[in-house]
Amino acid sequence: MAEITSYQYRIDPQQVDFTLRASAASIINYMLNVAGVDASNKGFGVEAIQGQSFTWVLSRLAVEIYKQPMQHSTIDVATWVNEFNRLSSTRNFRLSDGGELFAAGVSQWCMLNMESRQVVDMSLLRDVYERVMVAEASPIAAPQRLRPTEPTVTMSRPVAYSDIDFNRHVNTLRYIELMFDAFPIDLIEQNNGMRIDINFIAEARYGETLVAGYIAEGNVWQFEIKTDSDKVLCRSKIEFK
Repeated sequence: MAEITSYQYRIDPQQVDFTLRASAASIINYMLNVAGVDASNKGFGVEAIQGQSFTWVLSRLAVEIYKQPMQHSTIDVATWVNEFNRLSSTRNFRLSDGGELFAAGVSQWCMLNMESRQVVDMSLLRDVYERVMVAEASPIAAPQRLRPTEPTVTMSRPVAYSDIDFNRHVNTLRYIELMFDAFPIDLIEQNNGMRIDINFIAEARYGETLVAGYIAEGNVWQFEIKTDSDKVLCRSKIEFK
């Protein structure tokens, strides 16, 4: 079995918000960056599968943030894969600042055919995964399966150039940022931690319009993001501590 791998990053000014702490979107971005780097280093990154017209897409994500590190902090992001089947793989994260755990995550990934935009049977990577799997449990509970909601508030905007990633669909972080734009500023400033669950259901492409609906009940906010043609793109639940 393989071992947990760790990567080091510095929190630069562009990764913090007005509190001078790393934003939730930036913390998630560190996780997603490390997922790509680690997969590439171990031989199953995007560049290794694109020759077959395949790519990686995130299907579900759970993140718990206990503390947001300050600007200029040096952090360690540990990652490992511990589950694999023909439809998805599970990659985990632990983030620490000076040895103190400040966030953890569990992500589930599937492989997509870039031409048909259909999910690919991942059994063809079985040998690779058996080589990189780590016998370590996930650090937090797996992403929840989220049900439809009945939003009480909606906001919309078109999908623009800056939203699109290398898969030619809306980047994960854009969904995170869109959801955080809905929060009262004092909630972001005064929060003492949070858990974020996201289910990705369909792709949003350039030229479509994002319609984000949400409902808030106490410290729990539930989101459902669709296109203006009513195609459901993702659902999320964010619970503040």
